[in-house]
Amino acid sequence: MRQKQAFIPTMREIPADAEAISHQLLVKGGYIRQLSAGVYSFLPLGRRVLRKIEAIVREEIDRTGAQEVLLPALQPAELWQQSGRYEVYGPELVRLQDRGGREFALGPTHEEVITQLVAQEISTYRKLPVTLYQVQTKFRDERRPRFGLLRCKEFVMKDAYSFDTDREGLDKTYRSMYDAYHRIFERCGLQFRAVEADAGSIGGEGGTHEFMAIAESGEDDVVTCSCCNYAANMEKAVSRESMELASDERRISAVTRETAAPQQFHTPGMRSIEELIEGLGVSGAELIKTLIYVADGKPVAVLVRGDHSINETKVKNALDAITLELADSETVKRVTGAGTGFAGPVGLTVPILVDYAVSILPSAISGANVTDYHSRNVVPGRDFALTQVGDFRNVQEGDSCPNCADGKLAIIRGIEIGHVFKLGTKYSEKLGAQFVNAAGETHPIIMGCYGIGVSRLLSAIIEQNNDDSGMMWPATVAPYAVHLIPVAHQDAAQMEAAERLYAELTGAGIEVLLDDREERLGVKLKDSDLIGIPLRVVIGKGIAEGKVEWKERSSNSPAVQIAIDEVLASVQTHIVQSS
Repeated sequence: MRQKQAFIPTMREIPADAEAISHQLLVKGGYIRQLSAGVYSFLPLGRRVLRKIEAIVREEIDRTGAQEVLLPALQPAELWQQSGRYEVYGPELVRLQDRGGREFALGPTHEEVITQLVAQEISTYRKLPVTLYQVQTKFRDERRPRFGLLRCKEFVMKDAYSFDTDREGLDKTYRSMYDAYHRIFERCGLQFRAVEADAGSIGGEGGTHEFMAIAESGEDDVVTCSCCNYAANMEKAVSRESMELASDERRISAVTRETAAPQQFHTPGMRSIEELIEGLGVSGAELIKTLIYVADGKPVAVLVRGDHSINETKVKNALDAITLELADSETVKRVTGAGTGFAGPVGLTVPILVDYAVSILPSAISGANVTDYHSRNVVPGRDFALTQVGDFRNVQEGDSCPNCADGKLAIIRGIEIGHVFKLGTKYSEKLGAQFVNAAGETHPIIMGCYGIGVSRLLSAIIEQNNDDSGMMWPATVAPYAVHLIPVAHQDAAQMEAAERLYAELTGAGIEVLLDDREERLGVKLKDSDLIGIPLRVVIGKGIAEGKVEWKERSSNSPAVQIAIDEVLASVQTHIVQSS
């Protein structure tokens, strides 16, 4: 491609609404343009990278024996209603009607559609196992699209679905996909971790792992161990402390009946844990934090220690709730009789979920359910019932690892780039995907699903591969392999050498961008650094001696002079080493 005719609209200023570095650089470098909030056009450079990533994904998924299909994005609402996800998915599901009034959804995922397809076409064990996948545009009505391609309303995704006759078959397919994901992300040049995860709205009956690209700009907390390979997202992570308390009998046998009865005392304006710690001179571990939630329309109370935070996913799973949200001030007043910030467990008539760490407190301070008052001498198990006790808190830095004796937990940031699920029979039972086995018995097909955020990978890669000057694409996904830059457009010798190299490289199947623009060298180099092509060859005055300047974009080493006759071999060697 000749840059003079290429559509690469670079920008000099950072877009005002771009927070993430990848968002800033992809827009500045002319890779993407925003059409509306969360909706982007891929310009030629961006499309080339997207195609490279898609090719890697297809190659590795094909290696597992999966077969590619293309499913409709427009899905009948009755399929989602049949699976039970039409309401569960919530407002992020884009819903619409056709002219006949029939309800549809724009697919954020395709479990229902693929399950119905297989139910219609496969009825015997002789046709199983089978895995089908697609690379397709998906839709999600994000409340707050942000960070460019990292949180969009429209995005490209690879989703695969496996169908097996038994759990052993699912385990084998799951491991095959798990390994394929490692190869995909390694080929994309990413630093990543596979972590234990919560199944969320996809659901399922077995294991699930998220693949997280490590990045400070990531929106997800990734919990890792300092000594072993334990890794989980915050929603799923547990500490050894909570695991040990699960079997601790102190909360039942050691109720301190000699402690004085709860006593209310005046705490004007002390609504937060921080205000109580400062105002009372106590630690967070001496306080009970009581928050009122509404789960599927019904209020519940959740109790954690004052120095801990509530894990809403754990709460939601414990209640088997479809929806969970913090109660508004009116609901808090109705449930507790007090304003927000003064709720406590004593005397509440709603269900109470008590974290393990709260259940063993010998005595604590909690809200008194009276505005501007708290209570001291509150004893769990004596002053309020321990009906539902469990792990309802987020782990913290320094907690003990649940997998090994010596490890401490650390929290790093990550970007979710893939997710694999063991679905079991969640969808096959509801949508009638069954098979007849060798004995003539009918059983639901055992399913798994496996997603990769293909367009999201562009941003994840750049979050890990950039510097102050711009992007640094790994060779495997870069839009071009080589950026050829003649210094002076009017210099015949330089242009002749540039054309010679261009023909030689492209003739060898190497993708080249030739900057044939009539621009100053400074402008050309600045654009080159910004768009991040891995290799740059500058043809200047040294061409009189048969020399050109060679620079690797991702290297801190300075540019070097090499013979023009060595360029092709050097490029080929670099490509092989980078693959």
